[in-house]
Amino acid sequence: MNWPQVELTDVERFRALAAGVPGAAVTERVLPYEPGQVKAMLADLDVFAEIHADLESATLLERDGDRVVVRAKGARGQRARLEGQFRPGWCWLQSRFVIIGTAVAAEPGGGTRVALTGGIRVPGRAAIVPIRVRQESAKTLDRLQRLLEG
Repeated sequence: MNWPQVELTDVERFRALAAGVPGAAVTERVLPYEPGQVKAMLADLDVFAEIHADLESATLLERDGDRVVVRAKGARGQRARLEGQFRPGWCWLQSRFVIIGTAVAAEPGGGTRVALTGGIRVPGRAAIVPIRVRQESAKTLDRLQRLLEG
């Protein structure tokens, strides 16, 4: 028996993952830059923290391949120990109270599609409080675009 084969981009995979998290709103934008350039910028934790609207800093504590543990400090002084996957073009990090996700894929016809989600996590559940998720993601995409332009 021949089963259909489907190749998904990281953004398509990301949408599926985020769809399983109540309250997660995926915000996307196509940027006029090569995927490698966007992935490289997002793979640098210092730049990653500068881009994300709610982060002040992100420090790598442990790495095993693409599995990481990151200590993050929020813009309002809150701290979190985030665990998950972090590699060029893909990020899914979560703590007890926070989820941060990013995916990048080449856009047919040129440019790079960037998808984001994140927010305050409902303790004990795979859910995000949906307040300001899209607004914060739009700010993050604006910051990324400005850094790529500079």
